[in-house]
Amino acid sequence: MSSQTITLVISPRGKPIKTLPQESEVARNAPAIELYNHLAAASGTSVHRLRITKGSDGQLVPNRADVSIKQTGLMDGSRIFVKDLGPQISWQTVFVIEYLGPIVIHPLVYLLRPYIYASPNKHFPFPAPSSLQTLSLLLLCLHFVKREFETLFIHRFSAATMPLRNIFKNSAHYWIVGGLNMAYWIYRPNAPTAKPMNVYFTIPGILLFFAGEIGNFSSHLTLRDLRSSGGKERGIPQGFWFEHVTCPNYMFETMAWVGVFLVTRDLATVIFLLESVTMMCIWAKKKESNYRKEFGDKYKRKRHTILPGIY
Repeated sequence: MSSQTITLVISPRGKPIKTLPQESEVARNAPAIELYNHLAAASGTSVHRLRITKGSDGQLVPNRADVSIKQTGLMDGSRIFVKDLGPQISWQTVFVIEYLGPIVIHPLVYLLRPYIYASPNKHFPFPAPSSLQTLSLLLLCLHFVKREFETLFIHRFSAATMPLRNIFKNSAHYWIVGGLNMAYWIYRPNAPTAKPMNVYFTIPGILLFFAGEIGNFSSHLTLRDLRSSGGKERGIPQGFWFEHVTCPNYMFETMAWVGVFLVTRDLATVIFLLESVTMMCIWAKKKESNYRKEFGDKYKRKRHTILPGIY
């Protein structure tokens, strides 16, 4: 065995993987992704289904081309555990499916109002949608169409796939909370949106919505430029509010949804907003922790992750 080649002892974690070798020889200077590719080929499994951890401390061996076997701390005779994560689906596909729900549901409920709701007055024809309900539909569809565009042409994902079973949990937030629940209450004939427009709410809501959407899109462009197409490298985002909060994209997302609430003035929008902000706060806190851990003193630590002066 060459001094530059080490032998790793392999054990399955959880469900056994057929034809998984008991040992594997790998060059110490080889990228970690080669270990994944070798074990995937040897076991006849998709590389995206494999998760490799070190037996010494349980740390993940990253499936990356810019991290070498040596950098992971693996040595000759080290034991690694290999887990089959089960059927996978690409992150891009998940995002497309998630955002498709509201894009389909809102127009359907809007158009099928006479068949969904009871008429408020049986002696008159079912009322046409109000201008505020039409505006709400346009803003909501615009938001999720923008999300689809970013998914297909802007986002560069650090991970290729996620477990297939998670798509149902992820989609529930958008299809049920942001789709069915919001649509049902916003387009009903006695909803706040069915009443005459209040310019003191509607105009600020529209301005906040578009400011949030533009800021969010700009933040996503900044994040996209940190990673090459198909790459997994990481960088420190800078400029355009990244100097003040960890995730300005989440800040602007929150701003846009506050704008939607001012237009709809509906409790269903508040529920979706609070659920979304809660999740974004958790993600932002994790991102801040990862930035500090990965980049150390090179990273300017942020006191607030999403909302300046608040959180």
